[in-house]
Amino acid sequence: MYTPVIIIDDDPDILRSLGQTLELEDYECLRFENAEQALRQIKPTWPGVIISDINMPGLSGLEMMQQAHQIDTDLPIILLTGHGDISMAIKAIRDGAYDFLEKPFSTSHLLDVLQRAIEKRRLTLENRELKAELDAQSGPGPRILGSTPAITRMRKILSHIKDTPADVLIHGETGTGKELVARFLHDHSVRAKQPFVAINCGAVPETMIESELFGHEAGAFTGAQKKRIGKIAFANHGTLFLDEIESMPMALQIKLLRVLEERSVEPLGSNQATALNIRVIAATKSDLKDLGEQGEFRSDLYYRLNVVEVHIPALRERAEDIPLLLENFLRVAAARYQLNSPEVSPSRLAELVNHDWPGNVRELRNLAERWVLMGEDAAFSESQNHQQSLSLMEQLYRFERTLLQDALQRHKGHLKTVQEELQIGRKTLYEKMKKYQLDKGDYKEVEPE
Repeated sequence: MYTPVIIIDDDPDILRSLGQTLELEDYECLRFENAEQALRQIKPTWPGVIISDINMPGLSGLEMMQQAHQIDTDLPIILLTGHGDISMAIKAIRDGAYDFLEKPFSTSHLLDVLQRAIEKRRLTLENRELKAELDAQSGPGPRILGSTPAITRMRKILSHIKDTPADVLIHGETGTGKELVARFLHDHSVRAKQPFVAINCGAVPETMIESELFGHEAGAFTGAQKKRIGKIAFANHGTLFLDEIESMPMALQIKLLRVLEERSVEPLGSNQATALNIRVIAATKSDLKDLGEQGEFRSDLYYRLNVVEVHIPALRERAEDIPLLLENFLRVAAARYQLNSPEVSPSRLAELVNHDWPGNVRELRNLAERWVLMGEDAAFSESQNHQQSLSLMEQLYRFERTLLQDALQRHKGHLKTVQEELQIGRKTLYEKMKKYQLDKGDYKEVEPE
């Protein structure tokens, strides 16, 4: 980890000498002749160490230390003085100094103290990150399971940005869990108690998506009999999740860009704009930059959305996580269907770890559900056949049932939301649930993935 060292001393000769000494040891030094300038560099996550003289005009070293520790109580500060005595050393240590060196001091002693202070700072920041990650994983809301470097790195990014207002672009293959990541960001952020509004840009007909997003006034167009609040306004103070953003019509991309830049929305048929306080999370399986260069996606919208980019690794890139994920999915499915969770043999587990998983985590989860419901042989027979022996009607039956199950699970059995996502009438939804023997009660308390 890069560790900067701030040196503060009102004597320019000492400042230059100390800086040269540390730079010869490959430290990156920031030099200041007064404490006020140095304090502007300090933030709670600043990874460095401060070396400061005590007796200076303006803020003294002790006063600087007091203000720095108001920003971060764990920040290591090494104090120097040419007028030190035992009582001053004791007071400095008692007030929170990491160490106290009396001028003149040997270079070897300074370097030894500095190295120990840097190690302490590194451990402090690592422990904070670990605690934040554990708090997020053990708290309410969805969990992101896995311990591979790629998924650990992604969790650290999410924990770091969860409370920032910056818009986020999530990139990942189909089935990697883009909505799960979006919900993780929302549910573990300061916006958690506000709305999380999701819309799949590829699932809503082009003729309806503008009204769905922006809302409309009564009489705005034929069939608009009453006022409708759009998804964007409904997400105010919370999070708007735009899945498959690459499917959004080009004309609508211009309007969305204006919303993102102005942070306000104007419903169709209205001249009154509503101010917004929302975080926008967009998700895509495509390379939006390439689509922009090909003229199939607005480049300015891509750059506006891409304030922070989160890449979800494909399951084949994190194969070491498969045993943990499988165990979790089997346990969740067993609890949902009130059946026993099956034992997984080493040979079967090795087979799963070596599988390519084109459907990613979603494919693994579906396999676990079939395993619990139908047994190992039937589940793997179906998986290996890839439905090649099924008739068209059988494939449609299974596909439609899977779509309904996924929607019910995502929305925890809330039928109105499922109905809106799938764009089907309430009566049709009830009939299909009866056809596939799906009960909304089975999905109300589903454990997060």
